[in-house]
Amino acid sequence: MYLQHFGLAQYPFSLTPNTRYFLRLPSHTEAFNQLLASLQGEGCFAKITGEVGTGKTLLCRMVLNALEFHKSQYTTAYIPHPILSEEGIMHAIAEELSIDREADMSYYDLLKRITEDLIILAEENKSTVLFIDEAQAMPEETLKAVHLLTQIETANGQPLRVILFGQPELDELLKRPILRQLEDNMSFAFQIPALDRDGLESYVAHRLNKAGYSGPHMLTPQALDALYEGSQGVPRLINVLCHKALMVAFGKGDQSIDKSYIESAIADTDAAKHEKS
Repeated sequence: MYLQHFGLAQYPFSLTPNTRYFLRLPSHTEAFNQLLASLQGEGCFAKITGEVGTGKTLLCRMVLNALEFHKSQYTTAYIPHPILSEEGIMHAIAEELSIDREADMSYYDLLKRITEDLIILAEENKSTVLFIDEAQAMPEETLKAVHLLTQIETANGQPLRVILFGQPELDELLKRPILRQLEDNMSFAFQIPALDRDGLESYVAHRLNKAGYSGPHMLTPQALDALYEGSQGVPRLINVLCHKALMVAFGKGDQSIDKSYIESAIADTDAAKHEKS
């Protein structure tokens, strides 16, 4: 659409999480480093929370990718949509761990099969790390079932670690009495903040650079100010507004993005108009 016009190799503001565009801002770097460190400590659970669009899924993929370089130490499993029953989550975990099972296998048989597999992996000095995205949507009984798996003990310690990624509602879920023990086993918790004005400017420049842009500053300072006001520093909304602004500038044949193009994008985006009001 506008790639050739702006000298880009790919779209810089796609909404699809792409680790190529991960920017090591202080907050995200801290979360990344401490998540990895937490896997070496005590406690079976870690928690990352943040509002919609603050980069939780991208951070999840970065940690997953980091563990891929340590396959001799870790086995990973990823559950992106955890709105499942206790039996459903067991089937999902078994599938991620490539455990043979029958389609009609009961919850308790699945629990036994997964437990056996985790123990075997632990005997091979491998820790299994389960990543659960959008964890705030999990039924409490399902989360309790996952907690039950973390109670397995071996000579090498507890073989399963769980990292929960979710919106702030996850904090409320974990305060329920049935999940109190899970909260007590939390080794690390971090809330991802929205970007500040400087972080937003770095984020936009970084994504343009990674997409192949090599020209002068594409967005004027006034455009960046308007972008910050309209997005409130939420990366997903920044992407939406920048993509729309680039389309407007392309349609007018302009190479730079001024404040009016960002304001046009805000006017066309309900979420941004809500934030601004």
